[in-house]
Amino acid sequence: MSIGNSPEADRPSVGRALQQARVAAGLTVEEVSTTTRVRIPIVQAIEQDDFSRCGGDVYARGHIRALARAVSLDPGPLIAHFDAEHGGRPTPTDLAAPIYEADRIRSEPRRPNWTAAMVAAIVAVVGFAGFTLFTGGDKSDNSPIASDSHAKPAPAPTRHPSTIKPPLPEPSDSAVAGLPKDKVTIKVTAKDGQSWVSAKDANGKLLEDSLLKQGESKTITDKKRIDLVLGNAPVVQLYVNGKEVKEIGEKGPVERLSYTPGDPQAG
Repeated sequence: MSIGNSPEADRPSVGRALQQARVAAGLTVEEVSTTTRVRIPIVQAIEQDDFSRCGGDVYARGHIRALARAVSLDPGPLIAHFDAEHGGRPTPTDLAAPIYEADRIRSEPRRPNWTAAMVAAIVAVVGFAGFTLFTGGDKSDNSPIASDSHAKPAPAPTRHPSTIKPPLPEPSDSAVAGLPKDKVTIKVTAKDGQSWVSAKDANGKLLEDSLLKQGESKTITDKKRIDLVLGNAPVVQLYVNGKEVKEIGEKGPVERLSYTPGDPQAG
């Protein structure tokens, strides 16, 4: 079904077109919500052309795109229709890709920073040369001339036991020690921008579904497992059971993750 091939007067609204396509596909609102991870009240509101619950035009476009693909519609004409009714597409910002875009966009591999490596090598060579000159320059002036080939070397200075400091203990991870080991605890912080967070337990029950503004955090806990969906993943700082999970945004702006009480196994 397409809304761009008929006259303007006969063209259905965005919400009406999505509803008709869903009904024609034999899908319920609940099934579309499960497929797209868009909440049921938002799906119902969009089908009534009410986009106020989407949180802004950027998120509304992401919802429209996800719903259109779920009901086998081309999202392009729908997005164009939405833009025409809501003042057009705004100037691109740092949030270039829609948070709810389901397609993974792999980032380019990082190239080695040869300039930094060369600078570090030069600094190491200069430091070693300076150390050699400093420690070896006065050796001939201060070294006594041996007059007796059988002279005994001076005894090594002894240290009193009270002056020997015991090795410092390794710092304990207080954050890990303070968390229950029989549960999985996840803390999500929108560190470098806003992010959408959705979490379900092992039975599919919704534990969290919210939009985090920059600087906001959410802590989610469950006994068995947490299935996590992160929108705009590169800006998120993620802690699982007290341990930071790094580079969660390398595979694209949307990440789907799953953790249990024993995770993460590494780092």
